[in-house]
Amino acid sequence: MAHSHAPAEGGNSRRLLLAFLITAGFMVVEVIGGLISGSLALLADAGHMLTDAAALLFALLAVHFARRPPNARHTFGWLRLTTLAAFINAIALVLITVLIVWEAIQRFRTPQPVAGSTMMVIAVAGLVANLLSFWILHRGSEEKNLNVRAAALHVMGDLLGSVGAIVAAVIILLTGWTPIDPILSVLVSCLVLRSAWSLLKESVNELLEGAPGSVDVAALKREIRREIPEVRDVHHVHVWQVGEKPMMTLHVQVIPPHDHDGMLDKIHHFLEDRYHIAHATVQMEYQPCSGPDCNINSVESGHAHHHHHH
Repeated sequence: MAHSHAPAEGGNSRRLLLAFLITAGFMVVEVIGGLISGSLALLADAGHMLTDAAALLFALLAVHFARRPPNARHTFGWLRLTTLAAFINAIALVLITVLIVWEAIQRFRTPQPVAGSTMMVIAVAGLVANLLSFWILHRGSEEKNLNVRAAALHVMGDLLGSVGAIVAAVIILLTGWTPIDPILSVLVSCLVLRSAWSLLKESVNELLEGAPGSVDVAALKREIRREIPEVRDVHHVHVWQVGEKPMMTLHVQVIPPHDHDGMLDKIHHFLEDRYHIAHATVQMEYQPCSGPDCNINSVESGHAHHHHHH
């Protein structure tokens, strides 16, 4: 890419804005087309496009907020906003799916006439719009940004939505069998539900301070003791994620080293190399841990030497 020396965020927000404008524009076209042609598959696709446009808008805001520097009150900046946006977005997708399926059931009972040719033209135009915004976003997803990824996921679901609408239009034009329209709108909804589900899982895990999927705390504790022989015990381990960044705090009980800072450095390097955790706070202790919550997440039960820390 030509502007690879510029910070990635700028490129991201330009791409997101462009994709947002394309998507929002075509959503309006699809709603109108769906109403004129009487096609539920088109409306289902427009429903996606709505959450798509919302996804892109959220992602834009998120990128904007992630740029704001941390302050005394929000020491991580506003990165969590991106996670919250992904969460709201996933819920919106689920709601739209429910509405589409509900409407499809109504249409099986009382089939509606569908204008195949109008439907065809608009579905193809929608497909082109989706391909365009997917291409724009995908050039930007080298960075592992949950929001750009979420947005691309939506647009992907949308692509399938447009394909579904096109297939329905072709079948209606060839055979005149209109129930294919609600059938395909339900299939499209299921695809959307799948992407919504994974998005929901990821964002809820982050909101509940869950450990990022890539980090296995028990394994981390075993490895650190194996790699750094001076480390006797690891306890009070917390790993969580803010925006895309993993954070960690831990207490390590070590044999008193000759070089305290060197030891600390070793631990930090281990965490960064093995687990890509750049932001860790390590508390080093020379006595065994005691107290009620020493083995809150430790593999062995703590030794009962009573000394107080904190």
